[in-house]
Amino acid sequence: MKNHYYVPFTKEMKKDYTILVPTMLPMHFKLIIGVLESYGYQAELLETSGPAIVENGLKYVHNDTCYPALLVIGQFIDALQSGKYDPRKTALMMFQTGGGCRASNYISLIRKALAKAGMEYVPVISMSFAGIEKHPGFRLDLPKIHGMMYAIFYGDLLMSLVNQTRPYENTPGEAEALAERWCARLAAELGRGKRISYKKVKQNYRQMLQDFAAIPKTMRPTVKVGVVGEIFVKYSPLGNNDLERFLVREGAETVVPGLADFLLYCLYNSIVDYRLYGGNALKDQVMKLAYRFLCGKKNDVIRIMKEEGSFDAPTPFEVTVEMAKGYIDHGTKMGEGWLLTAEMLELAHSGVKNIVCTQPFGCLPNHICGKGMMKPIKEKNPDVNIVAIDYDPGATKVNQENRLKLMLANAVPTEKRSHQR
Repeated sequence: MKNHYYVPFTKEMKKDYTILVPTMLPMHFKLIIGVLESYGYQAELLETSGPAIVENGLKYVHNDTCYPALLVIGQFIDALQSGKYDPRKTALMMFQTGGGCRASNYISLIRKALAKAGMEYVPVISMSFAGIEKHPGFRLDLPKIHGMMYAIFYGDLLMSLVNQTRPYENTPGEAEALAERWCARLAAELGRGKRISYKKVKQNYRQMLQDFAAIPKTMRPTVKVGVVGEIFVKYSPLGNNDLERFLVREGAETVVPGLADFLLYCLYNSIVDYRLYGGNALKDQVMKLAYRFLCGKKNDVIRIMKEEGSFDAPTPFEVTVEMAKGYIDHGTKMGEGWLLTAEMLELAHSGVKNIVCTQPFGCLPNHICGKGMMKPIKEKNPDVNIVAIDYDPGATKVNQENRLKLMLANAVPTEKRSHQR
């Protein structure tokens, strides 16, 4: 249902409006923006940071609102008030799953904040496969979804390669620079009117692996640290105070589960819902088909990474699903739900025994499925070293980093592969 502040994004707006996209996964979102731009949209990823964003969030949103919403709204308002954009020629885009947590209220919260700031005329586009809203000037069709799907798999691979290269590169920044070049190239390949050849996609996977393997590296003592948690603070440098860079500076190699797993989690939840509650049989068959299709795509990436041999490959999602059994039911699916527990177990079973569980303070799903599951996980896996870090306007960066340093002081060493780097 459209709320009082709903402003449609019209076909006419597509011609001269700039669509602002909030930060979360910079490489993934740059690829997705590349797909949108090829369809005639002008889009820009916001990568701003600093205290003004939190202050704007607190100014225009109730302070009980979850931290990711506060940051996204603060970043949007900060951009619109910066003078860089004409608010009357600007639209905002928010990615949504349509799930049961407060994230499904982000669109309404953004619109209320805009009205409070005197910019209620700014359109807010819901980017959702669940079809939460409709806008005449923006529609998700199969060609766009197809391009975005590969943007996610490319982004996951680039993220993994950067994480596995950055602690060892001889020239700091070389891995990230290479990833930026690949982002520009891939965004052009995924555009409108371009036939996406899966043979070419797999060739790109192999070439990316070769390019990152060729970066000069020096083996250094490191500890692998997994990062899990609420989706925004897990991935966004803005949301987690640049957690990954801090860990690398402290001598760690970060391991972060990919975004494709979250999409597979959403599909799998739909299949579980049908099994538990019944519903539309045709929809269930479509979801099962999509689930098997995406699992196959991820498994191809895993196979190609193992064939190349220089980097650790992720875990097949079918295995991740099994990890949760005996710990948490698959019917627990608010927020990151059972996936959060499964990701911690997946990391532990793959040799990553040190884990940071990031969560917005007061995020009930994450306090249950993340912090609440730490005790049973440690009871059955006593060698696992997990720390839960809360992110909130009242949480100081110094306190967060001190807790991380304490975790690293007790870190379980990781055995290195002799053939890598």
